[in-house]
Amino acid sequence: MADVPLAASLVTWLIAFVASLALTALAVRLGLHLGIADDPGGRRKHIKRTSRLGVIPLFGAFTLAALIGRSFGVPSLDPNEGLRFAGLIAGGGVVFALAIADDKLNLSPRTQFGLQAFAALVAITSQIFIERFTNPFTRREVVLTAPETFGPIAGYAVVIGLSLFWFLGMMNTVNFLDGVDGLAATVGVVAASVVAIHMWREGQFSVALLPAALIGTLLGFLVFNWPPARIFLGGGALYLGYVLACIGIIGGAKIALLLLVMGLPIADVLWQILDRARRRRSLSAADRGHLHLRLIDQGWPASRIVLLYAGACALLGGAALLPLSPLAKLITLLALFAGVIAVMARLSTMSEPRQTVQVASSGGE
Repeated sequence: MADVPLAASLVTWLIAFVASLALTALAVRLGLHLGIADDPGGRRKHIKRTSRLGVIPLFGAFTLAALIGRSFGVPSLDPNEGLRFAGLIAGGGVVFALAIADDKLNLSPRTQFGLQAFAALVAITSQIFIERFTNPFTRREVVLTAPETFGPIAGYAVVIGLSLFWFLGMMNTVNFLDGVDGLAATVGVVAASVVAIHMWREGQFSVALLPAALIGTLLGFLVFNWPPARIFLGGGALYLGYVLACIGIIGGAKIALLLLVMGLPIADVLWQILDRARRRRSLSAADRGHLHLRLIDQGWPASRIVLLYAGACALLGGAALLPLSPLAKLITLLALFAGVIAVMARLSTMSEPRQTVQVASSGGE
């Protein structure tokens, strides 16, 4: 019985990988032809004009592979899976349009934020939302819409607010992460792999096709995005964050799982919020305060930074898959946050991040 889901996952992965290779090669040339490219210099220190149409292979290959994977008829445990799948694809279409528009027109942060929220609401109205979680102290499931919690009316308001925060947080965490060649895509591979393992252990074979499609897509993209990159993610970083946010909810793949796997970049974003509040700077203003950019400024090669992040995320993902109590996982996450903030505080005393007047657009800072 398990042979069918395994074969479906492998074929889905292969389709995504091949499609991503072809579409990325096309996007490399298309970005240069349309002028949607970064000139030499800047934070990445690249020496050639480089396309930033990474959203094309990510959206195209993932959507194609996911649709074909659905056609294999792998048994589902969720009667609403079809609706959620449609919401994932539809919301992804909104993010795709946002990414293309921003890569071409450099949209304002307010416009970006509004379109991100709209994409998230498309997914939320398709039942991709956070309604329940496990209390780490009592190990009991908390249902936000239950009468003993918030009740159905106030509960759904909390559900929508919490889900919006999750989507926007994940999208922008990945977007901020995309400041070093290959970094966001590699972390995405690790995160999707951990989610896939969790889904397989829980017998959620049909939804496990989604991380399989994402892994294949990202690996195909990394052939061109590994340092020195021939293409940048650009607005594709927002799309990657959106898909990760979705698969972290679909099939009950436990939000805490992705919080641990993505703990390092999330902690970096948390530091940025604290540090910029201290310096009275906007989060939408670009600087070099992020950990990966600090390491670049300290002389680290891009490939070493990618491997550092991948190793850290893999270790945290392994810890998330262990049969630990929710409280133990929470303590691990908090310890990670404290450690990263301590490291960032130390780095900030070594050199202040260089200021710029540029406004951040999709594709990191």
